[in-house]
Formats: sequence, C-alpha cells, structure tokens
Amino acid sequence: MGIITKEKFLSKDWIIAYSFILVGTFIMALGFVFFINPYKFAPGGVYGIAIVLHHLTKSFVDAYLPHGLPIGLTALSMDIPLTIIGSKILGPRFGVKTVVGFVSTAVFVDTLQNIWGDKPLVQNDPLLSAIFGGVLVGIGLGLVFRSRATSGGTDIIASILEKYTKLPIGQLLMYVDTSIAMLTLFAFHDWSIPLYSIIIIFITGRVIDVTIEGFDYNKAVFIISDQHEKLREIILQRIDRGGTIIPARGMYYNREKKIIFTVIGRREVEVLKSQISKVDPDAFVTIVEAKEILGKGFKSLIPSEHMR
Repeated sequence: MGIITKEKFLSKDWIIAYSFILVGTFIMALGFVFFINPYKFAPGGVYGIAIVLHHLTKSFVDAYLPHGLPIGLTALSMDIPLTIIGSKILGPRFGVKTVVGFVSTAVFVDTLQNIWGDKPLVQNDPLLSAIFGGVLVGIGLGLVFRSRATSGGTDIIASILEKYTKLPIGQLLMYVDTSIAMLTLFAFHDWSIPLYSIIIIFITGRVIDVTIEGFDYNKAVFIISDQHEKLREIILQRIDRGGTIIPARGMYYNREKKIIFTVIGRREVEVLKSQISKVDPDAFVTIVEAKEILGKGFKSLIPSEHMR
C-alpha cells in the first residue's frame, strides 16, 4: 500500500501540507543543532550517523575538514540513495513531499550549523539537552507525518527489512535506531552518549504521537446498566452529549444487556459518575483515554480538500 498523496497545486491542503513540512523540518533542525549535535548524541536515523561522522572527521582529518563533514549534506547523501533503493524494492511510495522534507532538513541543519557551530545552547547539561532535543525533533517529525509525508532515512531501511522479515515495522525501526545510537559507544568510548541517545529516541516517539493525535482531553465511557434509559436521558440532557446504545449479553447469567457508549470531556467525568451512582449504584462503568476522536462533533474524518 503506497503512502504517496497528492494535493491540488496551491490549494488549501497543498499549502497546509508543505507548510507543515517546512515548519517541521526547521524545528527538527533546531533540535539537532542546538541540543543534540553539541553533545554528540545520535538518536537514530541518518542524522544520527551524520552526527557521528561529523565529529569523527573533525578528529581524524583536521587538516582537510577542520569543521568536520557537514551534518545536513552527509545525511542528504544517505537519504537520496536510500529513497532510490526503497522505491525499487518497495515500489513508488515516496512522493515529492518526502524529497522536500529531507532536502529542507539538510538545508536548515547546515545553515544553522554554519551560524551556530558545535557549542550547546545549554552548557554542561546533557540531560536537559537530550530532553529538549527529543521534544523538538518529535514535534518536527510529527508535523512532517501530518503532511502525509515520510521522513525517509532509516524508515526506508525498516520498511525493506519488514518486507523480508515480516516483523512489525515499529519494532524494526527501534532496532535500527538503537543500533545507530550504540555506534556512539564505539566512536566516542563514552557510555553516557548512547544512553542519552536512547532517551532522545523514546521522547521523540512519544512527542510524535502527541503532535499527530493532539492533546485530547476526552474520555470514552462504556456503561452497562439496567437503567440505561434513565442514563441515556442524563447523558443527553445533563451532560449534553450523544452516544450509542449497544445490545449485549451478560456472560454470567446469560441475560440481555444494554451498553451505553459515549465520549465526554474530562471535566464531565465526575459529573457523570455521580449521576450513575445515584441512578444505578450497581452499574458497571469503564472509562478509558480517547487518544483521537474523529466524526461529527469532533475532528472531521474528511480532509478539507474533499469537503468542498
């Protein structure tokens, strides 16, 4: 299944998608230049490899590359062949947006690198730098993914390995990125660097999820009660929410039951629990986090381009 998406040129969706890519890659570049590179962290991906090579070449070939290999250009030199190889093995999955993404990241990183150099924004605090580096890279990647593009790089390696190993791509991506993080141990002989790099990988993954799904303060509630009609009226009238009544059968007594399913805000949870306890103290209630809610009354399921 391909991931190429096409928006009409200069349409609202096209402008939004490419704005997400450019803003996202700039935020990623800030994370790499100000927080990650100065401490030689390598949080996976082609930029992890590029950072290692950048610092090694400063040490080994000082006469020829006094400032080391450019991080962005080094990453770009890996992204391009990986994308070509991935397209040949996996098919035409990587569209123009992916190319714009990894090219703009390289340009932003090298531009900021030339201006700022290798000094950390926060001196003598690698943990704080790892945290903020992971947050910025996670936000940036999340915006790129929201544009329906891919980041290229090790994502392509993981996709190729998935094709031949049948292992989950998320698991493979973690293996690849962790392996790159461990390269820093052999390159710099300092256990703290790969360990901080793994912290960045974890934080980046969590922040990507939040950036894509948003901070959703809603809860999904399942209520099993013989007083479902009264509870239905409370949800509709008092809580001002909709819901669905699902027919079910109890396992123990094998009796017909009704399950009310509804989505409410966090502030409404205690109100609903109080009302349920008054109407039916024997009700069975399950409340779970709702990461992302799509549909009428919440976020639209249909992209804006198709709504016009």
